[in-house]
Amino acid sequence: MPSRSILTLSSFFLLTLISTLPAAASGPDPTPRARRLVEEIRAELRPVENQIRNHPYLTALEHGQVSLDNLRAFAGEQYNILNSDLRGDAHMVSRFGSTPGAPFFLDLVNGEAIAVGLMLDFAAALGRNEASLKAYEPRPRGQTYPSYAAWLAFFGSDADIAAAFLVNFPVFGENSGRMGAALRNRYGFTAQQTAFFDFFSSLPPEFEPEALAIIERGLNSGTADPRLVKRAARLLMAYEKDFWDAVATN
Repeated sequence: MPSRSILTLSSFFLLTLISTLPAAASGPDPTPRARRLVEEIRAELRPVENQIRNHPYLTALEHGQVSLDNLRAFAGEQYNILNSDLRGDAHMVSRFGSTPGAPFFLDLVNGEAIAVGLMLDFAAALGRNEASLKAYEPRPRGQTYPSYAAWLAFFGSDADIAAAFLVNFPVFGENSGRMGAALRNRYGFTAQQTAFFDFFSSLPPEFEPEALAIIERGLNSGTADPRLVKRAARLLMAYEKDFWDAVATN
């Protein structure tokens, strides 16, 4: 029988060998078509993504140049967006809740419901209650995003929706993270008051794999048209920029 020291040494060399194997040894990519399509979309939309990421509104906020009245308007715009998106996401569940992609859409609804409460906390820090948010009159350009998201909820394929959100959410999250930091550092808000921005600043680890799986199934089954998938992402990103342009006014 081999001695314990020989077994230990053999185990060490085996673990070392395994650790040096290429990542591909773990198995092929389960979503190759979806990943290629999303990479193409991201490359095509990089100019507008950079415009959103480098929007002057974020720079002004980080320099303390955005008024509290403007932030109250921001809360009003977001309150309208969240409530529209909550209803739209619920309709997505009614359409796709019996498909393999159901967890993706259920998570959207749950996340949106949490975000509404967090936005009320931010509004309260600005001296606004929910009644005042309901009374706020939104700007047209501030609401093009939720209007199109609602259109997707009713008429888009699950692959259209998954791709549009997968491309759009990271840049909105990045801007949200910057806003939260600026509001604490420049305006003295607390972490609790700015939890809305931190909530959106990063995506859960399962978000991208689930979105890619939905897109892959659509492409393989023929229910997703790559041209329409690209269109959904392109329009949603354009409407995302509309939002930042709208809140930057005043």
